[in-house]
Amino acid sequence: MKFLKITGIVIALLVAIPFILALFVPRDYSVVREVNIERPHQEVYDYTKLLKNQDQYSKWQLMDPNMQKEYRGTDGKVGFVSFWKSDNPEVGSGEQEILAIKDGERIDYALRFFEPFQSEDKAYMEFEKIESNKTKVRWGFDGHMAYPMNAMLFVMDMETMLGDDFEVGLRNLKEILEKK
Repeated sequence: MKFLKITGIVIALLVAIPFILALFVPRDYSVVREVNIERPHQEVYDYTKLLKNQDQYSKWQLMDPNMQKEYRGTDGKVGFVSFWKSDNPEVGSGEQEILAIKDGERIDYALRFFEPFQSEDKAYMEFEKIESNKTKVRWGFDGHMAYPMNAMLFVMDMETMLGDDFEVGLRNLKEILEKK
């Protein structure tokens, strides 16, 4: 009987530990990467503001060239939505919507993921003229994991995971634009 009681207490503690840890792990995280592109600011901005162009440089878009795509609205305008559905579990399904545009400076997006998990987060791209033929592009993501799922942030390095993907996308963007 004493063995069962001790075993029960140990199991209860093992189940409770992730929930207790989650109380102390932040629920919000941010990831930002940037690149300098040897092209005029307006040219970089005009290309990047079109969400459909992400198909050419975003790592996630390039992971499944056969994914189902649907679009609603006018590309490059507030309210434009790009929907995707992929059989690749690393890509899943979801949609990206242009929420706000500060012309030539910043574009804000809503990212709504449906599969393999449900989540809604924010992303953005910022543009800064460095020289007449040089533009800095920042790609950022602001995420949130609700309790108790935020305990996963204790073992997941979102800075590296997402940051590496942003770096791939920004290198692709740089390569595309500098070939023009």
